[in-house]
Amino acid sequence: MSVAVEPTRPRSDKRTPKPGYVRMKSSRRSVDTPKRSVLLTVLTGIVLVYSLVPLVWLVINSSKTQESLFSSFGLWFSGDFALFSNIGDTVTYDDGIFGRWFLNTVLYVVAGAGGATFLAVLGGYALAKFTFPGKKAVFAVVLGAVAVPGTALAVPTFLMFSQMGLTNTPWAVIIPSLMSPFGLYLMWTFASEAIPTELLESARMDGAGEFRTFFQISLPLLGPGIVTVLLFTMVATWNNYFLPLIMLKDPDWYPLTLGLNAWNNQASTAGGEAIFNLVITGSLLTIIPLIAAFLLLQRFWQSGLSAGAVKE
Repeated sequence: MSVAVEPTRPRSDKRTPKPGYVRMKSSRRSVDTPKRSVLLTVLTGIVLVYSLVPLVWLVINSSKTQESLFSSFGLWFSGDFALFSNIGDTVTYDDGIFGRWFLNTVLYVVAGAGGATFLAVLGGYALAKFTFPGKKAVFAVVLGAVAVPGTALAVPTFLMFSQMGLTNTPWAVIIPSLMSPFGLYLMWTFASEAIPTELLESARMDGAGEFRTFFQISLPLLGPGIVTVLLFTMVATWNNYFLPLIMLKDPDWYPLTLGLNAWNNQASTAGGEAIFNLVITGSLLTIIPLIAAFLLLQRFWQSGLSAGAVKE
């Protein structure tokens, strides 16, 4: 019994594309090697130079003595390298008052910025995941508070704290720093997208209370937003100048911004000593903690910016 076998046709490597089929090779290549923009590169370079020149100036002039500050070019070294001697003089000048100012600033940042971040997380989560009467009115108030500059509220805040007898105390700086409308709005919008409502409903169906749901389920998902709000509030509190200026008159409670300004104004007072080299060195020491905080928290910040951007 014979069986007829039909000859097989050789397979062609070139397949006819189906209707609606689009080859992605060129688009994939463009994603892997994006087209470079000369204009964008030039603008980025200008912004980079604009941002780094003040920092370079600060580092270079921190290594100069008081005499060589005004007898040399500002963007190049001159004379003896006096950075370490300037640092020593800065931390020991006037019985080491710089260290006291540094601790005051840390206190204001930990209590003020930390408390503002915690309140923003609680308020933003509640506004994003709970429904209650007057929610739209709260939203309008928060947006209005974001639009109001802090300097516009400084004088009314001073009058209120003066009536309560809290001026010239750390509370006059810490309590106003606890209010961060922008941080509240940021956490509100972030929590709306970062926490699925179905996840909260599943936790409640399993018997988890609201506090357990927030601290064990929601809080880890809010990590990148918390870091972002913490950085903003920390920088704002660390560089705060106007509020301590009107609230404090005792130098022992000055933050670094107010203390360095007092040193800078010594040269214009009768019999005052010009210590511009210490002011510049103190300014350099002041920004080091901020740079360290950004570098340490950068990975937490960047990880949240791309979370959910790619669909598996």
